[in-house]
Amino acid sequence: MTSSPKRSILARLRRRSPSYLLRYAALRLYEKTGAAQLLFPVLDRDLADSSRLRPFRTRAVTPGSRPSVAWVIHPPTPGSGGHTTLFRMVRAAADAGFACTLLLYDLHHGDHRYYHDVIRHAWPSLSDVGIAMVGERISGYDAVVASSWSTAHVIASRAVEGKRLYFIQDYEPFFTPRGSEYAYAEDSYRLGFRHLALGEMVQGLLRDELGVASDLIPFGLDTRTYRLLPSTTERRGVCWYAKTGSDRRGYRHAVRALQLFHEEHPDEPIHVYGDAVSGLPFPVTHHGVLSAARLNELYNTVVAGLALSFTNVSLVPEELLAAGAIPVVNEDPHARMVLRAPGVVWAAATPAALADALGSVLAHSDRRARAAAAARSVSGRSWDPAEEAVVEVLREELGIA
Repeated sequence: MTSSPKRSILARLRRRSPSYLLRYAALRLYEKTGAAQLLFPVLDRDLADSSRLRPFRTRAVTPGSRPSVAWVIHPPTPGSGGHTTLFRMVRAAADAGFACTLLLYDLHHGDHRYYHDVIRHAWPSLSDVGIAMVGERISGYDAVVASSWSTAHVIASRAVEGKRLYFIQDYEPFFTPRGSEYAYAEDSYRLGFRHLALGEMVQGLLRDELGVASDLIPFGLDTRTYRLLPSTTERRGVCWYAKTGSDRRGYRHAVRALQLFHEEHPDEPIHVYGDAVSGLPFPVTHHGVLSAARLNELYNTVVAGLALSFTNVSLVPEELLAAGAIPVVNEDPHARMVLRAPGVVWAAATPAALADALGSVLAHSDRRARAAAAARSVSGRSWDPAEEAVVEVLREELGIA
């Protein structure tokens, strides 16, 4: 007598670990309830269409008044690199005399006070910047700035006045497979905004893929925070920024590469920071979400860092260099347009090649000398040119001398 398919499945599941069963149950529930729809970053009613743009007014800045700028964002979590970069531009605009407000677009109607506290605590430099939720209409601002493809659609749908700008940190169609979300992200670049492209990769893709013009905003590096620290101990091991929910950050590649690295170098410690991870096939020291200062301290203890990105480069490689750690990154022609520091180690985007590259860095005969050379390679870098470029565009758009 043969067992039923249902009994066979149950028998196989009983041989699994409790953690596997929990994740399997969550996956089935996720599929059955259609929870994936909650991940779409914009409400249907806020999706704009470049072939049917709504009219809007521009405002003349009142002489002697502070020009007002709204920056539309999704609510941030502490440690968000994209928000940190944008907030540098907000701070620069406020210092240049603009009255800045963060408008939070939250699909799930979270607690405004909670988001307010997160921003004030995680980014204390924004203490004098206003924070509000996006209303049914966006009005009362001289300029409105989008921070992502979804917020560009929100502005195109809800803003009734103000100059429209779009601070673009990555070519976001690449975040998803070709389909509806990919197309909506593409269309965000056709909505009539003035585009501020962070780095040559973004500017080149906007031009080559869509024929869209943009202002180039150069990548920066915070060398006041990320720098060599005095130390008498030898650097050991590697670190890795774990980002489980962003496939473009190469989570699966990193796990396999570090597993191979550990097999060859079992005595070298592996430090993980960022998202909470469990069940890794190698031992790690997990640090969680770190402040910039604490992260710099960690970078000063390791020999190398694994920094993967399959779209625009992250800030991590140059921050590692500034702290004397050698970044190992996946080979990519777009990334090379932006990341030019000589201390970067490039490797083919395969786990074995990445593991070998990490091993080659640790095999260097003089770790201290190489760390010093890495820090010198980015000495003097800052975010000042990027901030000045953004402020200049705002002034130009609003007719301010």
